[in-house]
Amino acid sequence: MTVTELTEHTVTVAGKPIFVAETGTGPAVVLLHGGGPGASGVSNYSRNIDALAASYRVIVPDMPGYGRSAKYVDQDDPFGYLARMIRGLLDEMGVATAHLIGNSYGGAAALRLAMDAPARVGKLVLMGPGGIGTTRGLPTDGLKSLLSYYGGDGPSREKLAAFIRAYLVYDGSAVPDDLIDTRYQASIDPEVVANPPLRRPSGPLALRTLWRMDLTRDARLTNLQTPTLILWGRDDKVNRPAGGPMLLDALPNAELVMTSHTGHWMQWERADLFNQLVTEFLSPDSKLAVS
Repeated sequence: MTVTELTEHTVTVAGKPIFVAETGTGPAVVLLHGGGPGASGVSNYSRNIDALAASYRVIVPDMPGYGRSAKYVDQDDPFGYLARMIRGLLDEMGVATAHLIGNSYGGAAALRLAMDAPARVGKLVLMGPGGIGTTRGLPTDGLKSLLSYYGGDGPSREKLAAFIRAYLVYDGSAVPDDLIDTRYQASIDPEVVANPPLRRPSGPLALRTLWRMDLTRDARLTNLQTPTLILWGRDDKVNRPAGGPMLLDALPNAELVMTSHTGHWMQWERADLFNQLVTEFLSPDSKLAVS
């Protein structure tokens, strides 16, 4: 768990509040969390912040729609909206260039930001990112569980526990009850229930939105020179592990590490390995994915 003292503040971006926790000094590293119910920045990266703060200025926002940030996401272009808001956050904080670390939903936002504004991104670390081949096959059982959380009878602690323990991690018994309790309370914020940030595209423009959300169909991907470390659990039940090799083949300057007995939440399940790989990759003398 995080033991480093965090500075907390709210930054207004495009008229909307974005909550940020930060610590450490050095080059900026932004940690972007996933889109599961009740997610937040510090809770998702609780086992990584200390290790990274030893060498970097670690910036941990609550993504738009989550935590203590504004409960709004543009559903016509979710990844584009998230990328614009994170870039605006960097502008407001006076950060010209940052390394981006993104898990799942946050990984898709990080990758989209790098394609939209490559000069703003030093290196990318993507763990089981969303938006990789998403229009090429039916959703996984894990993704269906995630997207149905606010449907039917509405959110419940039982539904959240089932999603986290069955789909988010490899070993569900390792997830403590207090983590589920905390996330459940966050997931039933009335603003979130009324306007869930992560949902199935619907309406007449749903097909266009789905295509926008499949980042492998973006022609800019194969020209993105940003050094990228792709991390993917072989037992990921939310975003298919086949996305790792797919993304590796598309990006001209990437490395892929896939780990066994690891689900969708590698930074939590395999924290020591994650911290080691990321610290090595971000170092200036890294032999991984150097332009």
